[in-house]
Amino acid sequence: MKPKPFKPEIYSNDELYVRDVTTGLVWHRSIYRTLYVDTDRSQVVYHSNYLRYFEFGRTSLMRDVAYSYKEIEESGYVYPIFDLGISFYQPLYYDDLMYIYTRPVNLERVRLQFDYIITHAEKGHIICIGFTKHCALNLTGTPVAVDPKTVQLWKSFPG
Repeated sequence: MKPKPFKPEIYSNDELYVRDVTTGLVWHRSIYRTLYVDTDRSQVVYHSNYLRYFEFGRTSLMRDVAYSYKEIEESGYVYPIFDLGISFYQPLYYDDLMYIYTRPVNLERVRLQFDYIITHAEKGHIICIGFTKHCALNLTGTPVAVDPKTVQLWKSFPG
């Protein structure tokens, strides 16, 4: 099965954001190069490492909008993942440069979701598409409403 087309173009002259011309959606873009340790015996990136790439995209997005995970935790909130999904289309290999596109979606009272698209930075093809769903907890592990600063991020994210 092939993924739907993804054709990113720089959004508002800001290299950190792109608009997919096929859907009109805006995505945050971060760049990452695979490490040797990310690969398995078959010399491709081991599947569980894509969750690390998703985290890199998510934390880069939050840091670039001036609200790092460290600040979130210092404010008394944590956002563990309770559901995730990944569809793989092409492999990555050692030293491949990738773009990690991240987008906040589906904000609920105590839950939120990020969507991801990872592409090969030089060849442009889609490597994988995925999502992570998180729940808001206070530092004692009790479910709470999503913090106001994160809610503002969802409301102010372009497109």
